[in-house]
Amino acid sequence: MFENLDPLLHQQLRLAIISLLMNVREAEFTYIREKTGATAGNLSVQLSKLKEANYIEINKSFKDNYPMTVCSITDTGKAAFDTYVAALTKYIGKHQ
Repeated sequence: MFENLDPLLHQQLRLAIISLLMNVREAEFTYIREKTGATAGNLSVQLSKLKEANYIEINKSFKDNYPMTVCSITDTGKAAFDTYVAALTKYIGKHQ
């Protein structure tokens, strides 16, 4: 039987954010925005949703008097991504 896919990760931008953080572990907001091509507003909303689910941590500080937002993936986020990929792999395997 097919497993349910995590609806939080099934959204394209949130999946892109988590995939990116799986590789770099932490990234500045501007880096994520550049890599995903998202608008600042949309990215901010999606980051908030991932934070609410405890998939990422968001740390805000200042660097040279400019605000800096750094995002990092949590253990919960890593586990959710691994589970999502495993479930998706089963979907693909059943159709080959």
